[in-house]
Amino acid sequence: MSPASTQDAINRYLATCGAEPSCGQAQPDYLALSLRERHARLEANPALAAEWAAQYAQWHEHADQHYRCLVSTRPVQAPWYRLGVKDTVDVAGLPTRLGLRSYRHYPARSAEALTWLDPRVGLTCKVTTTELNIAFGGGCRNPRFPSIDASGSSTGSAVSVAAGLCDISLGTDVLGSVRWPASHCGMVGLRMTHKAESLAGVFPLSPRMDALGWVARSADDLEFMLPLLGIEGLLGEQQPLKQHYRVGFLAHVHEPGLTSAQMLGMLGQVRDAMTELGMAQAEVEMPELWASRGDAWQLCARDAWLASAAWQQAFDCELHWSTRSALEVGAGVSDSEYQRIQQRMDQVRAGIDGWFDAAQVDFVVFPMDPNRPFDRRNPQPGDSTIPSPADSDYAQKISFTPLASFSGLPAITVPITQSTDGKAALAVQIMGRRDSERQLLDIAKRLQARVGQVPADHQGE
Repeated sequence: MSPASTQDAINRYLATCGAEPSCGQAQPDYLALSLRERHARLEANPALAAEWAAQYAQWHEHADQHYRCLVSTRPVQAPWYRLGVKDTVDVAGLPTRLGLRSYRHYPARSAEALTWLDPRVGLTCKVTTTELNIAFGGGCRNPRFPSIDASGSSTGSAVSVAAGLCDISLGTDVLGSVRWPASHCGMVGLRMTHKAESLAGVFPLSPRMDALGWVARSADDLEFMLPLLGIEGLLGEQQPLKQHYRVGFLAHVHEPGLTSAQMLGMLGQVRDAMTELGMAQAEVEMPELWASRGDAWQLCARDAWLASAAWQQAFDCELHWSTRSALEVGAGVSDSEYQRIQQRMDQVRAGIDGWFDAAQVDFVVFPMDPNRPFDRRNPQPGDSTIPSPADSDYAQKISFTPLASFSGLPAITVPITQSTDGKAALAVQIMGRRDSERQLLDIAKRLQARVGQVPADHQGE
């Protein structure tokens, strides 16, 4: 075959790629409604569910072709709400691939967290994750900030919601795996309190830090969905809601050279909003927990390395180079260091309630990241998703997400404003006591009502 005919053949093939021209390329209008507004309309006219499902069917192939966040799908008859599930969480009837190219298993039952879904919630898809939670790249496109990598192993959970392909998505958060992609897509991401009993059917990466996490467009959407998700038994006895909360701003983020001016400016906006909301504020320090940020990464690395022999025998496939790099970090953590870190974790967790009592705060507030999210065209330097103490800029790489992970506490990330160039969302992180998920949603709702929705970077499309 001549080069010319080869080119003609590939051009003819490429001309047929993609959804049919009849498929809608514009997002259906109903997806712009808040979930409370959508629910009110559906209750008033249940026939809308079928009408909206038909609009979604015309549109979703084009959307997934563009955003590349769905791994597998299944038909659900006119659901009121669509739930996506990270591909490290088992769903009966759908394959679990764990982000691997040549592995899958079909679980006999769904994960414990998916047991009590309301019938109006359709579990319609599995969404993209990175390889075994620790590799680079999920292959997704950020719907609202296209130049920003929707980084984190729960990347598909955030992208599917930001794209409107899901109304809510379940992910897992070890060291920020829900919070990072949610914030980078301008979404709300909630890491739940660490509870081992809630993790049945979830691939374990670091069992003492693994936690369920949820992504939604807003704190109000997520609060609305909680009863429909049926996870009351996983929430436990919640901290009481209050008219006014006392908020502690973490002093450590002001260490010289650590946090960028943009992120500190965003934090200043949060302070102003909290003042307007009548929230008492204090500067707080958490020296023992702050000093444990690197320990959290080392614990995760060592856990992954200890499990890797069993992984590789079971999966029988070649691992991505970045997965292997992360495992090499874990191989460098000695047994004595591993034991020391776990002992320190026990001490931190035993004293965390007392710290909140002594500080007289309900929440601790700090930026999502030391810097604005990295542009995918200028990625963060390094050859592993797990920082090594030998890395340059180690203090920035270990970031702020381990504070909730190491202490086992819940935390929520809320987008506050755009970066100065308009290309990224800048987000705050709010960490609460154990079993304070409802409090976190309450204060996040109030904060979002005050600061508004962060505009997307439409020029980046």
